[in-house]
Amino acid sequence: MRVDQKGFTLIELVVVIVILGILAATALPKFIDLSGDAQTAATKGVAGAMGSAMVVNYGARKAKATNGTAVTNCDTGAVLQGGLPTGYTITSLAIAADVSEPTCTVNGPSSTSATFTGIGIP
Repeated sequence: MRVDQKGFTLIELVVVIVILGILAATALPKFIDLSGDAQTAATKGVAGAMGSAMVVNYGARKAKATNGTAVTNCDTGAVLQGGLPTGYTITSLAIAADVSEPTCTVNGPSSTSATFTGIGIP
């Protein structure tokens, strides 16, 4: 009486485990330091949102002077609905009277920063 057994041998299982271990060891370093990249991307996102909000606000004020928010410098979260997220600040150099598009900087967590253009600031 012959019985056919089906399954994997111990050696086959060990080989598969070793291959998975090698793959995990080579792929792991690529995923370890993603938090720094994520914080940089988040700061760039806030800067992009701030720049877009300034453009929309500028368009609303051009259409009708009572629309939008009067903006006099970069350091205003008033044009963003809900304001700036916690942990973010906006800085810029002194804005000269003849500069209508100053470059502003958003500072985020872990010393990340990104710039945007403040459209429509007198």
